[in-house]
This record gives sequence, C-alpha cells and structure tokens, in this order.
Amino acid sequence: MKILVIGSGGREHALTWKLGQSADAERIFCAPGNAGTAENAENVSISAGDLKALVRFAKENRIDLTVVGPDDPLAAGIVDLLAAEKLRAFGPTKSAARIEASKIFAKELMRSQKIPTAEARTFSDSSEALHYCEKLEFPVVIKADGLALGKGVIVAADRVAARSAIDEMMNQGRFGDAGRRVVIEDFLRGTECSLHALVDGSNYRLLESARDHKRALDGDQGPNTGGMGAFSPANNWTKKLQSKFETEIMQPLLRGFMQKGITFHGLLYPGLIITSEGARVLEFNCRFGDPETQALLPRMKSDLLPLLEATIDGNLSKCTIEWDTRAAVTVVLASGGYPGKYETGKTISGLDDAANVEDVQIFHAGTKRVEGEVKTAGGRILAVTALGSTLEAARARAYDAVSRIHFVHCHYRRDIALSVTN
Repeated sequence: MKILVIGSGGREHALTWKLGQSADAERIFCAPGNAGTAENAENVSISAGDLKALVRFAKENRIDLTVVGPDDPLAAGIVDLLAAEKLRAFGPTKSAARIEASKIFAKELMRSQKIPTAEARTFSDSSEALHYCEKLEFPVVIKADGLALGKGVIVAADRVAARSAIDEMMNQGRFGDAGRRVVIEDFLRGTECSLHALVDGSNYRLLESARDHKRALDGDQGPNTGGMGAFSPANNWTKKLQSKFETEIMQPLLRGFMQKGITFHGLLYPGLIITSEGARVLEFNCRFGDPETQALLPRMKSDLLPLLEATIDGNLSKCTIEWDTRAAVTVVLASGGYPGKYETGKTISGLDDAANVEDVQIFHAGTKRVEGEVKTAGGRILAVTALGSTLEAARARAYDAVSRIHFVHCHYRRDIALSVTN
C-alpha cells in the first residue's frame, strides 16, 4: 500500500514511524516532512497548504491512503478534494472539520446537545465584546474563533488583559481572519486531559489518555504554545470519568453531527478539563494531537494502518486496540523565543547519542538536513519520548536523552510530568 502523510511536525514523524511498522505499508511519502520523516518516508516538497498540488501528487502516484496531520488542510477541505478524485483519505470532511475550525460552531453544537462546557458568549463586534468584559468576573478565557496554531486562546487575568486580547484579535488582526470573531467564556478551574477517539461515523474507539503541557515555561507560566510536552496515561483520568465522558460527551456529540447531516470519519480529540463537578470540554479538535501523538503511538501495540482503514470504512466495531502498559513521557525541545520570535539554522548535535538511550524515540518537528547536518527550521524542533515502568522512570529516561541533545538557544521545560496532581 502506498501512503501519503501530510504535514511536517513531530506528529507527522510519529505517524510515519508507526505506519512504517505495518506489513502492508509498501511505500510512505510525507509532504513536506522534515529531517526525521526522511528516515521513515520519502519527503515530498509540497507544503501542507498547497491542496491542489497534494491532490495531484496523490493521483499521479496512485496513493492508496492519505493521512492528514494538521488542522488547516482539513478545514480547507483536502479530504473532500481527494474524495472527488476517488482517493481514500483519513480525516473529516470540511463540514465536519468545523468542530475545530470554528469555536463558535463547536459551542453552538455543544449547547444544542447539552454537552458540559464553560458558559460563553460569541462576538463579531469588538466594542460589544469590550462592553461585555466590563461586567465579568476574572479571569476569563478569550478565544479566536478560527485556527491559530494552538495559540489563539488567551486567559485574561483582568480587564486590562481582556481589552488587550480583544483589540489584538479583532482590531489588529493578530490571528488574521481567525480572530475576527471571538468566544469569551468562563474560566474553569481544574486539570486538563486529552482524549483521542477514532470515529467511523457511528462507532468510535477511544485511545489511551494523555496530558499536555501548553505553557512555554516551567510551572505552567508564560504564553500558550502548540505544546511543550505530554505524558500518557493521564493521572487524572478514571473509569468513572470515562463512563460519563462517553454518555455525556461522545454520544451526544455524534448525535449532534447526525442531526446536522454530518458524518464524521477521522480522529476526534476533545481537550477536557477535570473540574470538581466532572469533565468539561474546553475544545474539540479533529486530528491527532501534537505532542500527545508522540506519547501515544509508542504505547500502541496494535497496527495503526488497519485502524485508520476501519475508521474510513465504518468497521471500527470489529476492532480492538492493544496498549503497552508502560507510561510514556514526551519532552519538546524548542527554539529560544518560541512561541514568539526565534532564530533557525542552528546545528543540532547529540541525536545519535540520545537515540541510544533505552526505550527512547526521538521525533523531529522543525528540522531539516543541510549538507549532512540536521539544522533547526522552526519553533518546536524535537519531541523526545521515553517509555518506563512508571511515570517517574519514563520521565527520568526522557530527560537523560534530552541532556545529550544540543543546539544554540535550545529551550525546553524541565517539569514535564513532574508534580502533577489529580
């Protein structure tokens, strides 16, 4: 089988790495890929946003399955374009991808199905949003309606911060069209948890739980990022929570899709917060998480490829997923300054030494190979994942590997999976 993976991050490296272990994976391409995907796939110099070129490549090379990594091409309708050419793809249609592409759409759907989430108001006029903030108790959460690389969520501690966030999003165009409309919602207190579910339209299979670290700095300080690390399984997830999650969130959500005439095929990834009253939905995503995928796939003992095919074909009810019982910890190494301004082109050393640490897998993100050397080429550079018999053992192993990798202005959090509470 010929497979095309779309994207260039650590998630896409993890996907090519896992799919490459399947006996049915004859040849894997990654567009555009990075220095790491080149070890598991053939990189193709087509950006994830060039939909026409991607479809043309898939058609000309007779790709049997396209796996879409990032959210942007899903929101732009890459799956619809591939289907029009009778090409198989893993991911939701443009209509279904609105669950992530529009936070307003997601809020309205949750409200209609009584899915537990924060109380919220939506605004398309900045003056109305600013007036509303004058009546609120703080902190509040201000979200750009559209996709913003995981950075479009601002927790405003006071009115000054709220006014600044609204002005930047709605008037100054900080996130372009994605921030022209905003959602202002109550701040929920608790601990976050990431759930992934393969959904075939009417059936679903939950993957193992994970927890992400979104803030740039230790102690959950600094701005939000795409994710600075993750671990699996989540230590705040219980069987009781899962039972309620299925009856109060997953089943109503699928019912809501059906009522709107939407059939969802792909990966649904709700970000949850565990409050004193139970799980509440912070957001819905419709693709594999990053960096959660880098923590989950090393724990997956089952072959990923038939699971993706069953998701497309509506056969998930026949599937089971086997997991490694060990814990996984993923630490992200980023360019200094990320998620703000940063420099690229820095030489990375120590990769082979780090890869020799037992039960460690290194996933590349913002990297490229130049004249035989691996260089930095983005904000998040690498994701170092380790397995261990306990969370503590996995964490120690991951940081052992991290300590062997070097590049100028390397930045990473030193508290991933440390002192996490229930």
